[in-house]
Amino acid sequence: MYKHFKIYKPYGFLSQFISNQKKQEKSHFLGELFNFPEGTMSIGRLDKDSEGLLLLTNNGKLSKLITAGNVEKEYYVQLDGEITEEALSLLRNGIEISINGKIYLSLPCKAFKLNKTPEFPERGKKIRDPRHGATSWISITLTEGKFRQVRKMTAAAGFPTLRLVRVRIGNEKIENMLPGEVIEKEFFEL
Repeated sequence: MYKHFKIYKPYGFLSQFISNQKKQEKSHFLGELFNFPEGTMSIGRLDKDSEGLLLLTNNGKLSKLITAGNVEKEYYVQLDGEITEEALSLLRNGIEISINGKIYLSLPCKAFKLNKTPEFPERGKKIRDPRHGATSWISITLTEGKFRQVRKMTAAAGFPTLRLVRVRIGNEKIENMLPGEVIEKEFFEL
């Protein structure tokens, strides 16, 4: 029987259950948050510094379907500085980033400035002191998911990422979940 979970991955956790790497032995893993059944895997990943919605399943076909590039993933991103319309246009139309040492042109995506700061739980590690300048929040929606892609895209547009929270995968939303919260689902709404 297939099991499906949605989780609010907290900042500082890796999107995996174990690691044999020496440098990661003091890291936090998903298994610390819930007693997942054997064979459970994360569908895609969020890096250690990112937080938000992560889907997990023990159904490999479903995992492949979601990561194949047709399902939208939406992120709310806090940026260093006040984002410009020119930078948003670069993000929307595709921007050159480096993936594995090669130049890659990201696919067109949806990107817009959020009119108000989204309400998320406080993060364990402070983002930065407001005295160091203005920040802004954007929504960016992709169907692809290259390594640290959103961070690389915003930096290439001139606005480095300070905080990144995935809020939606397909029709599954983070809604009012708290960091570390796990919800078992019968199926995912994609």
